[in-house]
Amino acid sequence: MAKEVKTIGVLTSGGDAPGMNAAIRAVVRTAIHKGLKVKGIMRGYAGLLQEEIVDMDGLSVADIINRGGTILYTARCQEFTTPEGQQKGAEICRKHGIDGIVVIGGDGSFQGAGKLSALGINTIGLPGTIDLDIACTDYTIGFDTAVNTAMEAIDRIRDTSTSHERCSIVEVMGRNAGYIALWCGIANGAEDILLPEKYNGDEQELINRIIDNRKRGKKHHIIVNAEGIGHSASMAKRIEAATGIETRATILGHMQRGGTPTCKDRMYASIMGAKAVDLLAEGKSNRVVAYKGGAFVDFDIQEALAMTKHIPEDEYEISKILVR
Repeated sequence: MAKEVKTIGVLTSGGDAPGMNAAIRAVVRTAIHKGLKVKGIMRGYAGLLQEEIVDMDGLSVADIINRGGTILYTARCQEFTTPEGQQKGAEICRKHGIDGIVVIGGDGSFQGAGKLSALGINTIGLPGTIDLDIACTDYTIGFDTAVNTAMEAIDRIRDTSTSHERCSIVEVMGRNAGYIALWCGIANGAEDILLPEKYNGDEQELINRIIDNRKRGKKHHIIVNAEGIGHSASMAKRIEAATGIETRATILGHMQRGGTPTCKDRMYASIMGAKAVDLLAEGKSNRVVAYKGGAFVDFDIQEALAMTKHIPEDEYEISKILVR
């Protein structure tokens, strides 16, 4: 028989992402609509182990859908990676009457969710990360906002780069994934896009292209550099020394993780949050809600974690044509 869930907990874990609040709001209000109780767990798994648990109602999530970050706060928790920490977390859930938990975060958060599920706490994961690096889903909460924030910043940098006839290296986030860099590179019309999955480290080739473009009459050269490659400041110094062209590095950093979520992040996060509650109400556990092939679906957590993700080859080939 499916386990009956009467009280749902919700937490956010790992890096914050715009749209997490929309997901929290959807979890709370959908649960209440189904006659379930909801408890907010503050500061992710760390807050769970510290029993930072609060009752939530419809008013708890009023006027948050437009806010970036997460009202539940977030943290990383080394203790929860241990069997002892996981057992303690499950016991605390039972102590507070929590039958099921919605975990909003990335792969590391899902690993913790899988451990809780194995210990008898029904658990559903929602993909919350700006990096778009979760293999089971074509969409992650926060990516759309982050990539639009970066795109707007690069547009502004281009204006100054053109005015001063400079080369500009703009470093975007994404950890070891190049999705933000790829999307911004294409959307901003960058002259070069450096992806950790594809860059061969041939800086001389990059320098030659900058020199060739200047000879052809280009007044600026925008390089979108992924965080997984990094070292933008030292790269700028080497390029300037080799080309004689003034070169500046801008690291956009955590500004990409904050700010008002886009309509897409609010909408998709809301649907995912509601579907997570549906799964728990059906007695499901150890699942991840995903957006795949134009539909909202769910996968077994272990199956999802075992999947691999690669930069789409067709998008990468198109990017190489468009930067010429």
